[in-house]
Parts: sequence; C-alpha cells; structure tokens
Amino acid sequence: MEAVQEYSRKIEDVIDKIGQPIKPHIPAIARFLIVVTFLEDALRISTQFSDQLYYLQRHRGFPWGLSHIFLIVNVLTMFACSIMVIGRKHTEYAAGALFAVVVAQAFGYGLIFDASFFLRNLSVIGGLLMVVSDSLNKRRQLFAGLPSVTENNKRTYFQLAGRVLLIFLFLGFAMHGSWSLSRVIASIVGFAACVMIAVGFKAKLSAMFLVLFLSVFNIVVNNFWSVDNGHMQKDFLKYDFFQTLSIMGGLLLLVTIGPGGMSVDEKKKAF
Repeated sequence: MEAVQEYSRKIEDVIDKIGQPIKPHIPAIARFLIVVTFLEDALRISTQFSDQLYYLQRHRGFPWGLSHIFLIVNVLTMFACSIMVIGRKHTEYAAGALFAVVVAQAFGYGLIFDASFFLRNLSVIGGLLMVVSDSLNKRRQLFAGLPSVTENNKRTYFQLAGRVLLIFLFLGFAMHGSWSLSRVIASIVGFAACVMIAVGFKAKLSAMFLVLFLSVFNIVVNNFWSVDNGHMQKDFLKYDFFQTLSIMGGLLLLVTIGPGGMSVDEKKKAF
C-alpha cells in the first residue's frame, strides 16, 4: 500500500510540473467548460426556434404562446447565467438558475425518465455544485478574519455532493454500448477512479485521469463533426459532446479546489 501511495505521489508531482504554466488559468477554463453545454443549447434553440416550437406544440402538447415563453426564458437564462458563472458574478444565483433550466427541460422535453439523459444531467449538476463550492471558497478567503463556520460547512457539503454527482456520467457510459475487452478494461479502471473521487481518496489524481479518459471518449464517440448536417444523429452527438465537456470542467474544478473536508484526503491531512 505504501508503495502504491509513493507511486501516486510521484505521478501527482509530474502532473503538477507539466501543468504549472496553465495552472493559474485552470479555474477559468473549468468554469467555461461547465457552462459550455448551456451556451451551445441556447445557441441551438435560437437557430432552430421554429423546429423547437413545432416539437413542443405537436409532441409535448404545449399551447401556442406558452411554448414561445418556455424557449425564450430558457435561452435568456442560459446565456445570462453562463456569462455570470464565467465572470464569477452572483455565482450561486446563476448556478441555481441553470439548475432550474436542467429540471425544466427534463420535464418540458419529456426526458425525465430517460436513463442516459438523467445520469448525464446529474453530472452536469455536479459541475454546477463545484462552481458554487468554489464561489464559497473565494468568499471565505475574502472575509478570512471573520467567523465562517457556516460557510465552511456549506462549502464542504457542496463539494461532497458535487464530486459524487460528477461520476454519474461514467455510469451512463458503462450501461450503454456493446461490450468488448477494451470497454471492460476501461469500465473497471474508470469505475475505480469514480469510487476514489466519491470517497475523496487521491481525488485530484482520479479526476485528472477521468478528464483525460473523457477527452479521448468524447472525440472518438461524440464526433458530431463527422456526421452530415442533415443526419438526425448530429444534434444528439453534439449535445452529448458539449455535456461531456461540462462534466470535464467540473472535474477540472475538483482538481483545483480539492475534494473538501468530507474526504479521505482531508482526513489524512488532519493526522
């Protein structure tokens, strides 16, 4: 066990050295990636507005007018709140509004019982919770001289919930698709990394591994650019691609701010 821990420390040191030039920019990159799925969704709805109206009215039973309001409110909220998250302005309110968009779209488009959609969106919500945790951390640093037990507790719980929800995308990956030897190996290794993130053991290293894994997975599986524009699968692949980017952003934020107080890593520091 000690040999494994020593080996993992060496890997972490190598990753720190390689990532040193971009380390100050990782939080900004992470926040952008977390909201990129909302920006893409807002742009897609705006450019396909009539098609979206037709679907909501014809297949979801939205009355005329209510369908317009639903789409416009979603687009404006996603654009405005994504910019607020990137700029760190009223982050908690912005993340809460984006969470409301996720829930509203799940019911509005009738996808609440779609297992793949549900798991991916749990991971997206995990990324939003990591954003809120990061915001609470910045507030704690700003008022470092004042009592902040409540803020610390809130941040700890947000980090715990965020890192647990982030791993649900991998469960969706393990549940869908045909099995092969490479898929079995990837599933076992990925599942081990997810468990380590959930309990907060070597969480930063595990999160970095999943970022690299999802980068390859996203390019190979969700390659929407290789599909003809008229193909019905293109929009689904694009949606999955940007959602995966958002989850990668949440994992990058986990690498930056750590797993939080309720984790094995933090408990070990206390001894």
